[in-house]
Amino acid sequence: MKLSVNLNKIALLRNSRGGNTPSLIDYAEQSIKLGVDGLTLHPRPDHRHATSQDALLISDLCRRNNIEFNLEGNPFSEPEGDYLGFELLCLESQPDQVTLVPDTLDQITSDHGWQRGYMDTELRVFIKKMNNSKCRTSLFINADIDSVEYAADVGANRIEIYTGPFAQYLAEKNTLKFKEVKTQITNCITHAQKLDLGINAGHDLSLSNLIHLHECGKVNEVSIGHAIMTDALKFGFHDTIIKYLKLVRND
Repeated sequence: MKLSVNLNKIALLRNSRGGNTPSLIDYAEQSIKLGVDGLTLHPRPDHRHATSQDALLISDLCRRNNIEFNLEGNPFSEPEGDYLGFELLCLESQPDQVTLVPDTLDQITSDHGWQRGYMDTELRVFIKKMNNSKCRTSLFINADIDSVEYAADVGANRIEIYTGPFAQYLAEKNTLKFKEVKTQITNCITHAQKLDLGINAGHDLSLSNLIHLHECGKVNEVSIGHAIMTDALKFGFHDTIIKYLKLVRND
């Protein structure tokens, strides 16, 4: 399993005071030196954390250091103010992977995956365009079989399984619900493999639950941001990244 570090919360802290402290580039470079497999940004149209310019800079940094840049966002987000719009941002930054998320501007964070019936044709067109540009596409989905099949139907290369409920039920010690969602994730992984889809996972993954994700089956990549930044307040950024790398790689 590979680790892509989401740097949105560094950008959020920077934006809270203006200026360039903490520096997104500094933390990106630290992550790279510590051996992460990739970096992730999810710029929203209001630029409340990562900006379009951040995406361009981090993409260039990743390219120069031969690690992957993962750009997340809603493919239908239009240009607004300094926000370039997701499609243009993809074309300008040339990410290695785009993770397509059906979020809206008023969402605090992504909290559900794609479902059939929402702009299916437009989504197929966008994915085909990205695939033709040799950019890997990953569709953010809920942990159910129909969503896995939907990702294959629209032409995505990978799925990213939404792990919010997985993390929530474990934290709440709701054993019955946790076993249920863990089984759903296991089934999704197995079905995705049959359909030749790559498998990513993300949302609320942490030091306390990654070991249980390993038990569900083979996952290609996890994208983690909020928990890493929270743990960095306790352990320091350097030690936190090392802890996550060991867990993700099951060392």
